Amino acid sequence: MNHTQLFENIVRKRSFLCVGLDSESAKIPEFLQKEKDPVFEFNKLIVDATHSFAVAYKPNVAFYECHGARGWTTLEKTVNYICENYPDLFLIADAKRGDIGNTSKMYADAFLANMPFDAVTVAPYMGEDSVTPFLSYQDKWAVLLALTSNKGADDFQYHDEDGIKLFERVLTVSQKWGSVNNLMYVVGATRAEKLKDIRKLVPEHFLLVPGVGAQGGSLQEVAKYGMNSKCGLLVNSSRNIIFADSSVNFAKTAGIKAREVQQEMEGYLAERNLI
Repeated sequence: MNHTQLFENIVRKRSFLCVGLDSESAKIPEFLQKEKDPVFEFNKLIVDATHSFAVAYKPNVAFYECHGARGWTTLEKTVNYICENYPDLFLIADAKRGDIGNTSKMYADAFLANMPFDAVTVAPYMGEDSVTPFLSYQDKWAVLLALTSNKGADDFQYHDEDGIKLFERVLTVSQKWGSVNNLMYVVGATRAEKLKDIRKLVPEHFLLVPGVGAQGGSLQEVAKYGMNSKCGLLVNSSRNIIFADSSVNFAKTAGIKAREVQQEMEGYLAERNLI
């Protein structure tokens, strides 16, 4: 899926919501635990209930890897189910990979060639040769960590050298490696005030914005400072949607929560005359 197609989906669905499938097995409703694959059954019901309000899904690979081979099977079943039933959805592997070139190529193959993901999150610390393997697939994306929402981001990402912060250098240098059709950036919603400055550096690229909801980020501020002429945002919400209810009605509640976010997003898109 390229930049234009992603924007067209946002306009059609009047939403830039990405639902995070951080499906922690211990939090899955008790009645599903008897199933052969509880996490997959949970994911399937969540997706069925929320797909009308979302343009993307982002499984965090850690919640699947922790279960070994069984977890990888669950992840594959989940993404295959989404592709087969809702092929217009954008799929992001939240894997935060990044290593020397030949190793990165294997990571890229894992998610972008052998699994039907559209994008994978990538750590840029090791530089160009660790990122470019993820940029070699047609209509696939690398989502580069730029300014994250966690407290520890202050340890390195704001380091200033000659008036340029580390996250700013990531944004400026990495643009030489890819384009608006294959390179996105992660910018945490808890740093929403920085989006105005970030947009000066990457005015046309899509930004994947986690941290709205349980982490306290403001969707209103993200839209105010981060939206561009093609929306340019995928805003992720995980726990506030998928774990809003632990009863047998969890999927219905998730759908209601996703609809609430979509309605708010629709308002921001309308304000910018994008719909």
